[in-house]
Amino acid sequence: MEKQTDTNGDVPKDRPVRVYADGIYDLFHFGHARSLEQAKKSFPNTYLLVGCCSDEITRKFKGKTVMTEAERYESLRHCKWVDEVIPDAPWVMTQEFLDKHNIDYVAHDSLPYADASGAGNDVYEFVKSIGKFKETKRTEGISTSDLIMRMLKDYNQYVMRNLDRGYTRKELGVSYVKV
Repeated sequence: MEKQTDTNGDVPKDRPVRVYADGIYDLFHFGHARSLEQAKKSFPNTYLLVGCCSDEITRKFKGKTVMTEAERYESLRHCKWVDEVIPDAPWVMTQEFLDKHNIDYVAHDSLPYADASGAGNDVYEFVKSIGKFKETKRTEGISTSDLIMRMLKDYNQYVMRNLDRGYTRKELGVSYVKV
């Protein structure tokens, strides 16, 4: 994402531009960090707010997470690009939410993400329609799903490694391991 200038006349001149990025941020990785870096650098003077969905809303729309919401919020607080974390972020952007947090722009990748209607509407449709959406680029080769697939692919090796490190079969939820 290149730095933006005043393209539609409403970039604040007297304060940082408040850019909001949101997500699940499970197993926080460098792809997440790069997208947040792009959002932070989208304007010369940016205050980056990052919303993270709760466990409840994430399970409802995407499924189970590896990390708890508290762990995901804390991971974001330690990312150098993030100025503020907004816990329990909404699934769909509304004008009320933008106003409550004084958000000037919303940054996210351009993939459509389904809203709660079941009709396949994009959760970012509203901010796109009012010209407040800034596209970030995904980092190829890394995603939470990719990380989970790597672990599942080498499941037995990770179980053996953790047994060697002192975890019990009961803690790992395994009765026996094929070697």
